[in-house]
Amino acid sequence: MSVLIFTENRNGTFPGYIRELVTWGRQLADRMQMQAVVLSPGEVKEETLAGLGKYGAGRVLCVRVPDPDVMDNRFYADVIMKVAEKVHAEIFLFAHSNTGKALAPVIAAKYGAAYVSAVTGIPEQANPFVVRKKIFSGKVFTDIRMKTGKKVMTLAPHAVEAVAAYREVTPEILSVGLDKARITTRRLDVHTSQGKVLLTDANVVVSGGRGMQNPGNFSLLEELAGLLGGAVACTRPVSDEGWRPADEHAGQTGKIIAPDLYFAFGISGAIQHLAGVSSSKVIAAVNTDPDAPIFEAADYGVVADAMTFLPKLIEAVKRRKSP
Repeated sequence: MSVLIFTENRNGTFPGYIRELVTWGRQLADRMQMQAVVLSPGEVKEETLAGLGKYGAGRVLCVRVPDPDVMDNRFYADVIMKVAEKVHAEIFLFAHSNTGKALAPVIAAKYGAAYVSAVTGIPEQANPFVVRKKIFSGKVFTDIRMKTGKKVMTLAPHAVEAVAAYREVTPEILSVGLDKARITTRRLDVHTSQGKVLLTDANVVVSGGRGMQNPGNFSLLEELAGLLGGAVACTRPVSDEGWRPADEHAGQTGKIIAPDLYFAFGISGAIQHLAGVSSSKVIAAVNTDPDAPIFEAADYGVVADAMTFLPKLIEAVKRRKSP
């Protein structure tokens, strides 16, 4: 029996959170005395696939899809189930990404399996099989018992540290008899922003709220983000007032993000905003109000005016980056 780990790729490369997912799958498989099997559909180079062995994959399987522009979750669910039959999968793991959140419930429904999203760790034992996740916008943990034979889960961002296991693995290219008639949705065109880091992909996010005072002051955030190779975000009131584009809105009703470092300038920390950024590895906040809720979530906090603090921080970063 095996733990089947679905590893999505973007243009033949794996996002950073896939390393966390494979680490988690390997740890779970070891505890359950199962094999950790990675499945990656699409066009991925063999050396890139083999790199997943570094994080503990026992087997790495690749299914070549008939069309690289396939955007059909029903089709990929068929791929997963065909591979699952070959490897006797009992547990299905996905990243808590847009792809994972779309595919995991489909697989659970097809098997009549228990499904838990945004899991934050591995169960301590096989029976009872209990997993933990955050609820109430990340303020509370709850333990959920999964009673079905087959189990489906997504992994919350940064819930597991990617840890190398250095296993040698030779990728296997599988043919599973795909039905092209099942493909009903394809990507026809792609428009890519040039010179701008996508908010959901950024390792560093520099975010501003109404404490930035006016839209022109966001140029400071853009400068800092540029120095750090990051992206700019904002709160909902800022985007609602037209200070920043709607696609920069981070929060429960905007983009759910989990960067390595999240800067919050002039952000009070409303629960809806924190729900969308609480999975960040490190949160650093600057606010004039020492009682602002953002400081309860922050790892580092500075009580100061963002307009006074930002120029000094930018100069410090420039000095650090200068040869």
